[in-house]
Amino acid sequence: MRQKNLGTRKEIDSKSNIAIEVSNLYKSFKLPTEKASGLKQALFNFFRGVKGYKKQEVLKGISFKVKKGEFVGIVGRNGSGKSTLLKILAGTYYPEKGEVTINGNLIPFIELGVGFNPELTGRENVYLNGALLGFSHKEIDEMYDDIVEFAELKEFMDQKLKNFSSGMQVRLAFSIAIKAQGDILVLDEVLAVGDEAFQDKCNQFFNKIKKDKSKTVILVTHAMENVRQYCDHAILIRDGVIEIDGSPKDVANSYSLENSERYIEDQKDNQPKTSEFIKNLNVKLLSAKKPTQNDSIKIEITYDVTKNINTYLGLSLWDIKRNQSLINSNSKSQICKGKGHKKITFETSPSTINDSNIRVNVSVREKDGSILAYYPDSKSPTVVLRRTDYENMDHKTIDAVLFQRGKFDVKE
Repeated sequence: MRQKNLGTRKEIDSKSNIAIEVSNLYKSFKLPTEKASGLKQALFNFFRGVKGYKKQEVLKGISFKVKKGEFVGIVGRNGSGKSTLLKILAGTYYPEKGEVTINGNLIPFIELGVGFNPELTGRENVYLNGALLGFSHKEIDEMYDDIVEFAELKEFMDQKLKNFSSGMQVRLAFSIAIKAQGDILVLDEVLAVGDEAFQDKCNQFFNKIKKDKSKTVILVTHAMENVRQYCDHAILIRDGVIEIDGSPKDVANSYSLENSERYIEDQKDNQPKTSEFIKNLNVKLLSAKKPTQNDSIKIEITYDVTKNINTYLGLSLWDIKRNQSLINSNSKSQICKGKGHKKITFETSPSTINDSNIRVNVSVREKDGSILAYYPDSKSPTVVLRRTDYENMDHKTIDAVLFQRGKFDVKE
C-alpha cells in the first residue's frame, strides 16, 4: 500500500530467494525545542520563523538485501538507527522515503511483553498476547503447555502478572514469542533475556533456528560474540547509514574497534602529561589496527629530552574489556642517554594473546623508575585482536590471558 509522501512496505514475489529488501530508506523525527505558552506566543514564534522543533535524521538512505534462510546481524552504537529500522521492518513505522519489501510472514520480537496486562494472571496474559500475535484460542490451547514449560513458570501461571518479577515477565513473553513460527524473525537484543540458565535455553533455540534454512533471522545486538556465533553476514550502521555490509568477522571487529576508540576518546585527559624535561611525546601504531595471531603489533614512540638525564620507556598492552594488562614491558636494558630526540620502536607477536580490545599505554621514566611523562588514554592507539585458529584448537574460547615481553629498538 502506498501512502502519500511516505515510503512503501509491500510483499515480494513468493518465488524470489530474497526474504527482505530495503531500498533507499529515510526516516526522521521532529524533536520539540520550544513550547508556546499561549496563542500570542505561538503567533509570535510563527512570524519569527521559530518552528518549535528540530528535525532529527535517523535513517539516511539505508539499502540492503537479506536472502531466505540467512541469519543477519545488525549492529551499531545506541542512536545509530537500528531500532527505528526494525520498527519499519515490523510495520510499526513508515519511512518518509524508500521502500521495504517482505517475502514471508514476519514476526517481530522487538519489545517483549507489549500488550501484557499486569492485572491479569499469567495464564490470561498468554491468551491475550497470543491473540495479539494472531493466534486463535484453539491454537493457544495447543501450545499453552509448551509455552509454560519453556518459561519454567508452571506454579506461577494463576498469579497476577504484577506479582511476577521482571525476569519472569520477560521469560513468559519470550516463550510466547518463539511459538509464533513465522518465516522471518526480527530480534532486538532478545538473547539477553532472563538468568544464565534461561539464556542457555535461548541459545539452544537459536542454534536450532540457525540450522533451519526455512527461517530467516534479523538480529540486532551489541554482543559481538552472538554476531560471530550465529550470523551468516552482518551490517554495521553508524549515524543512520550503512558503514559495512559484509562478513560477521569484519563487522564485529570494526564495531569493537569503534567502541574501544570511542571509550578512550571519552576519557578526560587528552594531552600527554609531561615534566619540563620531556617534550613532544608521541605514540604511533605502525601495524594493522585489526591484527590476527599471525601478525605482529608494532608501535613507534618519539619524544625530546631537554635535560642531561637518562630515560627509558614503560609500555603495556591493556585489555579494555577484561581490564587487565596483557603485556607489561620496558626498555630499561636500552637506556636513552642525555638530551636530544629519542625514537623507540616496540614489536611483539600476539600469538599467545586471546581475542582482545587493546589499548597501548606508554610512559617515559627516569633511570630510577620515576615517571617523567605518560601518554593519555584518550590519544593512545587501540587495536582489536581476533584469533582465526579456533577450528584447530580443542576449545572455542580462551579464558586464560597469557603474558609475554616484546622487543624494543632504541634509536637516538
